[in-house]
Amino acid sequence: MAAKSRYRRILLKLSGEALAGGHSAGINPASIGQIADDILEASKLGVEIGLVIGGGNFVRGVAQAAQGMDRASSDYMGMLATVINSMAMQDALEKRDLATRVQSAIQMSQIAEPYIRRRAIRHLEKGRLVIFAAGTGNPYFTTDTAASLRAMEINAEVIMKATNVDGIYDKDPKKHEGAKFFSELTYMDVLKQGLQVMDSTAISLCMDNKLPIITFNLNTPGNIARVVRGEKIGTIVK
Repeated sequence: MAAKSRYRRILLKLSGEALAGGHSAGINPASIGQIADDILEASKLGVEIGLVIGGGNFVRGVAQAAQGMDRASSDYMGMLATVINSMAMQDALEKRDLATRVQSAIQMSQIAEPYIRRRAIRHLEKGRLVIFAAGTGNPYFTTDTAASLRAMEINAEVIMKATNVDGIYDKDPKKHEGAKFFSELTYMDVLKQGLQVMDSTAISLCMDNKLPIITFNLNTPGNIARVVRGEKIGTIVK
């Protein structure tokens, strides 16, 4: 019997850096192709997928603000970067015959639908993947917060956050050899210990609405499907 999804509907969160594939900026066609293959594999299990992609491979609002740029202006630039990434991912997925819609929180009708919750849910019910672009449409909110918000709006059962390490550690495992790995944490553990999973606003939103977060390594091909099937990989926050 073919493996099936443990979940009916998920929200997948990708960083913009994942699309850069090890480069300092931009989009790496090989990396975005591998991610699209993994998403396609997961979708074949029967799960409905919403997707939020960051914009850090082009511009990070917080980083620009730290260098003296107006925070609101730099955040809007970051939102536009997420639209570029969303369009690139849509192209890669549709080349693999996976019907995809981009919905933008900032209106740009020539290239994306406006974000409308009921329309997004209808797309998901019809088997289309929906990419939520431009964050929340407001400055001072990260794409982590946007992912949490959209997950709750579409009634997703879990947020799956793809990272470049195997899950959550007490410190960066790439810099500290003795970093401790956590297989399971509570929301309060994350907030109290200041663990870099998602920002505190996103974690608080998930905690208030009892929405679990699973973090896992995107660099291992097939991991998205493994998480969707309910295999014990990565770290779960609940």
